[in-house]
Amino acid sequence: MTGTNPFLGAQEALYGGSDRLAQRTTALHAAKVRGRPVAEVISELVDPGGTRGIVVDVGCGRGSTTAHLARSWNPRSLTALDRSPALLAAARRRLPPEAQASLVCADFHALPLAESSVDVVVAAFCLYHSPHPRQVVAEFARCLRRGGQAVLVTKSADSYRELDELVAAAGLDPHAPQRRSLYETFHSGNAAATVAAHLDLCAVVDHQHVFGFRDAEHTARYLTTTPKYALTSDQAAVADRLRPLIGQTGVTATSTVSYLVARRR
Repeated sequence: MTGTNPFLGAQEALYGGSDRLAQRTTALHAAKVRGRPVAEVISELVDPGGTRGIVVDVGCGRGSTTAHLARSWNPRSLTALDRSPALLAAARRRLPPEAQASLVCADFHALPLAESSVDVVVAAFCLYHSPHPRQVVAEFARCLRRGGQAVLVTKSADSYRELDELVAAAGLDPHAPQRRSLYETFHSGNAAATVAAHLDLCAVVDHQHVFGFRDAEHTARYLTTTPKYALTSDQAAVADRLRPLIGQTGVTATSTVSYLVARRR
């Protein structure tokens, strides 16, 4: 495999501000043609009859999942936790004013939470940012009450492989198909074993997501903010290189999204 994994370093460069992530997620969401909203699925995976008074959304990012949980679960206490102050500021703007929510800036390897103090931990698309995700899961187990639940979400290691091939074929990054997966430390293939090391795994649910980037410009908006590739940030220049390959027909990419539900022993 080629290169280093940018998700395991340079975190400040990637998430020191919220604009880059906002552009990437906006372009990706606009491309989605199949796959249920992730926050909606998460909210349905916890047993409605179980307690969920104290909820922590770990790696909350810009707060889309946090805001959905605030509305759908209306928990007694909701904490949005992230390492990036800029993303926490964006999350605060998304939260409904009536939400009983607090925002905490912290590293998920050492959660500032008391032992056995949390009913539900949610961690969506964040554990692959850790070189040691089992350590993070151990932290979840420590802070969960006995019988408390965790919902963890990740992607397949080969997510968006069609874009890797496109980027290489366009000569933008010839090594794109050989670059390390952004999700290599915690992906659909190894997540179950990682979680089961510290929690009782209850269910694994896989959903196929399909994305249709409608033209070269749309594709370039996504690619230029994706840290996997060695690309210029000039979207127009990237679009020019892509256009002979995809024209106005666009390109389709796929990803498996895996939801893991677990309980504290």
